[in-house]
Amino acid sequence: MNSLVQVPAVIGGSLVLTFVAGRVTDLLLRRAGARHPETPLWNMLRRCRSSVRLLLFAAVLRAVYRQIAWEPLQEHEAAVGEVLTLVLIGAGAWCVVLVTSAVVESSYARYALGTRDPSRVRRVRTQVTLIMRIVTAVVAVVAAAAMLLTFPGLRAVGTSLLASAGIIGIVAGVAAQSTLGNLFAGFQIAFGDMVRIGDTVVVAGEWGVVEEITLTFLAVRTWDERRITMPVSYFTGRPFENWSRGGIQMTGTVFLHCDHTTPVALMREKLREILEGCEAWDGRGWDLAVTDTTPSSIVVRAIVTAKDADDLWTARCAVREQLVAWLAEKHPYALPRVSTSAAAVPSQYADGVSKRAPGSDA
Repeated sequence: MNSLVQVPAVIGGSLVLTFVAGRVTDLLLRRAGARHPETPLWNMLRRCRSSVRLLLFAAVLRAVYRQIAWEPLQEHEAAVGEVLTLVLIGAGAWCVVLVTSAVVESSYARYALGTRDPSRVRRVRTQVTLIMRIVTAVVAVVAAAAMLLTFPGLRAVGTSLLASAGIIGIVAGVAAQSTLGNLFAGFQIAFGDMVRIGDTVVVAGEWGVVEEITLTFLAVRTWDERRITMPVSYFTGRPFENWSRGGIQMTGTVFLHCDHTTPVALMREKLREILEGCEAWDGRGWDLAVTDTTPSSIVVRAIVTAKDADDLWTARCAVREQLVAWLAEKHPYALPRVSTSAAAVPSQYADGVSKRAPGSDA
């Protein structure tokens, strides 16, 4: 066969073989998914078809390219083989990562469907996320090392590096002390159940929800859609509030400053009425009491409960808004004010005050 014909024939045959193998694999995965709809593993494995096709294509070309009697190819046979080997290693690493991701994600999906405790689901989700990042990093490092070892010139470099691994390890440990600290802190967070993806936390005076956890940093999404990124070592070395730990139900307070003449009993009845019409209130408890007083006002504290932090915020805002509106409409005298005139004296004391006033001036 003419050498110019062999090149497209081999490449075309490899493409056809790869396409047929990919279609057969995809068909088998579809049938497996139809037979077992309770698990999403088979449908998730279909996402690996691109990497599998690339792997098969590189493997077939790597096996038959020496049979092509094309002079330019034979002159650069070693270089072509090296390139195909690198592609084969890269495609294999890509395939391993995708398959592992499919297996881990399907396991998490089945666990989430069978578990009603949201805190356990968030904990497993955090662990799964970090495990996949670790697997990806390990596979990438192994693939990069395998690629480097395919070059004969780098083998000597690798041998010399291994000989001085002790010194390099000490220097690297000192230089990367902060990075290693964050790395171990990431493991501690993942498997120590300190904070999980989806937890409501208060860090550095900011309230938000944990959106992402990696081996080195953690991202918190605040209520106004900002993202606070901080090293994971922050959560292992400093105190922080985790409102989702130990149950997501919460109790909150609403403080109002009112006048001394405020009808507290009527205000308490109005609070009960407001909470009965508030969907965010979970019905576990409520209260209203005067907790402090000043020369010009009193401090009224209302306590409300909710099933989570979001509903608690909604209930507190509703109570604050409706109580102030009720006071302004029904009892405007109960709102705090600044006195600019003398207090009114009751009539039964008017004579006594008028008689004492001249003497007090004297």
